[in-house]
Amino acid sequence: MPAHRIAVVAFEQITPFHLSVPCLVFGELGPGADLYELRVCAATPGRLGTTAGFDLQVAHGLEALEWAQTVIVPSWHDPAERPPQPLLDALVRAHGRGARLVGLCLGAYVLAEAGLLDGRRATTHWAWAREFAERFARVTVDADVLYLDDDGLLTSAGTAAGIDCCLHLLRQQQGAEVANRVARRLVVPPHRQGGQAQFVEQPLPATARDGRLADLLDWVRAHLDQAHSLDSLAERVLMSRRTFTRHFRQLTGSTLGDWLLAERLALSQRLLEGTEQSVEAIAALAGFGSPVSLRHHFGRAFGVSPSAWRHSFRGA
Repeated sequence: MPAHRIAVVAFEQITPFHLSVPCLVFGELGPGADLYELRVCAATPGRLGTTAGFDLQVAHGLEALEWAQTVIVPSWHDPAERPPQPLLDALVRAHGRGARLVGLCLGAYVLAEAGLLDGRRATTHWAWAREFAERFARVTVDADVLYLDDDGLLTSAGTAAGIDCCLHLLRQQQGAEVANRVARRLVVPPHRQGGQAQFVEQPLPATARDGRLADLLDWVRAHLDQAHSLDSLAERVLMSRRTFTRHFRQLTGSTLGDWLLAERLALSQRLLEGTEQSVEAIAALAGFGSPVSLRHHFGRAFGVSPSAWRHSFRGA
């Protein structure tokens, strides 16, 4: 399969961190690195200054937007400054031919200036959300989320939320296993709670593995089809109920019930994406007990049915 083509738009006085986010997520995949071809481009290629005191040499111009299947604007240096018209026109053309467009942080301003967010929901850095909403009255702004995906136009909140947005995109295009592998390499969770049903696999524990309890979590993940309770798992690691509860929360940041649900949902996602198992079989393998229970929890978590998830993922 040909590599997916991504263009990242740089500009004068770009913050290096913003530029590095899509480059780290899509440009350094390790095994499977041939999944993406990434080009950094600019409205005026050549030497660009950064906010960190060093310069960048950018080889590609806006022709990269004609080549790309996904275009990422990683931020914008000054919301009060209108982006150059050739860049706005190139973004409109890219969207018109079906490219996916992403505005990270203040990059949402660039998409909005191009008129691409009119009639859509979007987000941006919280400190600029009110000004953004007043300036772009035809855009519905939601400042309470980490990112928004409105029919192929993605926007994210400030700075590190760009990682969440890029992992979301990676997961949609390549699946949970690739997204989780990249998240682990970056030492971030595959998903952070952001107040909406975001199509990213639920997070694994972020802390280090620690002995018996970490081994127990691995065992439970391998036996999600079985029933598990607080008492049965505490007994398995020779802890009291109270001690187990305290250590479990320290390790996972979650209650046992919430963690089990997240793991069962994550397994359901993988099985829907990568196997031909029926919804009934997946409900049993993931420990939901019945298809009704799976559909209920899946719909609450992700806003779609298991069958619709499978169809959307395979269509993407």
